[in-house]
Amino acid sequence: MTIDRDTFFTWLGHAGVEIKTPGGQVVLVDPWFGNPKSPRTVDQQQRCDVLLVTHGHQDHFNGDTLELARRTHPTMPCIHELSLFLQPEIGEAAEIVGMNVGGTVETHGLRITMVPAVHSSGDLFGGDAIKSFGEPAGFVIELENGYRVYHSGDTAVFGDMKLIRELYAPELAMLPIGGHFTMDPRAAAIAVDLLGVHDVLPIHWGTFPLLAGTPGQLRQALDARNLTATVHAWEPGDTIS
Repeated sequence: MTIDRDTFFTWLGHAGVEIKTPGGQVVLVDPWFGNPKSPRTVDQQQRCDVLLVTHGHQDHFNGDTLELARRTHPTMPCIHELSLFLQPEIGEAAEIVGMNVGGTVETHGLRITMVPAVHSSGDLFGGDAIKSFGEPAGFVIELENGYRVYHSGDTAVFGDMKLIRELYAPELAMLPIGGHFTMDPRAAAIAVDLLGVHDVLPIHWGTFPLLAGTPGQLRQALDARNLTATVHAWEPGDTIS
């Protein structure tokens, strides 16, 4: 089950994905190296050119994020409110680019567009009061060869995924399937239908028993809708290319 687009996707466990692009860039989305399924530690992540954070929950944005940004000096396109929090935390160690849903940032030969997600985003982040980190989001990333991939972040299925298809036409989607905090496999199958993608990388499942959805259940739900998208049933540490 290969993709053959000169692109390498490595699952870092939970929602974290490393993308090595055709042009040799390293993109990380929502890395949480402290998750119990993580195949590497934050110290073992030697390079990050672009760091994307979908929302402010600590299983997506945490001390790993700050440590990695300070050490690897990436470009960080992120929701405006999160950018305001990051500026004093990281300073000039990373290039922080505040943006919002519907906007596109061009960097490192990539076009990165922020799209909606249906979820929440606040967290304590070491304090006593919940901080708001802006609205949750997903990202459509157009790589150097024109290949477009979508990381939905944590989300429920929503009807405007059909607009993501119309506007950006992603060919591959990284979608949560665990349920409870996000959509489950049945809902993710509807998302695949709305998006029209050819390949699916299931994320946000199996980290804890509560996240009970499986790639096999997603395959069954797709079959029930007569959808032929390929489900890549990977495990943390696996690379799909």
